[in-house]
Amino acid sequence: MTLKIKKLFIAFLLLFAMQLSSSQSFSHEIGIIAGPVAYQSDFGERYDFETNTGNVGFGIGLVYFMNFDYLANYYSYSRNNYFTNHFKIRAELSWNKTGLNHYGQWVDDSRTSVAADKLRAHSGESQNFDLGVQLEYFPLSTRALNRGGDRFGPFASLGVHYVFYNPDVSTTYGDQNPDNSNNFYPSWEPGSIDATNGSTWSVVGSVGVRYNMSPISHLIVDLRIQSFFDDYTDGLDHQLDSNKTNDWLVWLNVGYIFLFD
Repeated sequence: MTLKIKKLFIAFLLLFAMQLSSSQSFSHEIGIIAGPVAYQSDFGERYDFETNTGNVGFGIGLVYFMNFDYLANYYSYSRNNYFTNHFKIRAELSWNKTGLNHYGQWVDDSRTSVAADKLRAHSGESQNFDLGVQLEYFPLSTRALNRGGDRFGPFASLGVHYVFYNPDVSTTYGDQNPDNSNNFYPSWEPGSIDATNGSTWSVVGSVGVRYNMSPISHLIVDLRIQSFFDDYTDGLDHQLDSNKTNDWLVWLNVGYIFLFD
């Protein structure tokens, strides 16, 4: 896993270096983002408020944006080109971590069964490293935002991220061995518990807004939904009715963006 993380970081640096060495027809933006992550997985119940608010972690990331606005300085057709005035390309390297527990009616204090005890004793952790790209759309002019004509710039984005996941599983039931299936919920199938490291693709969509602080700096608020193509990112994949989708998360992040040529 350490080697994969190093490769991920090197790939991000190479992408960043290539963009810096490219034609100065583009402007460049780099920044940092951070905020709470609500992990939606096989822990807890679907649509349960406690589950949605209980399994909350933290994420942080480095972001790079390619801004096409400055093409207008070199090519006259770009001044009225819709794409260059309303889109940015975003590259990202990020990490998130969330502690996971079971919530809902099946672990309520009124439940005194062995199955309920096993659920209450079971906990986990998700840890993901992302490298990806998104296309951001600004309904207002990016040129006006960057040059101070607009203070606020709402946006929406869509993209793909490659994810290296590193889950962890633990239990305080029985002999406390996470490899012993007798320590876990009896209705789960063999193989439901698997904390093996892996990698997968994901689809990322978000909405947010930028605030123009100065000619060279923006604040950003971004609400993201990320859906994984794998259901073992949390170390658990059971086939009960409460598990009808792959793991996904919601990330509310706030960040600072620095603009330069």
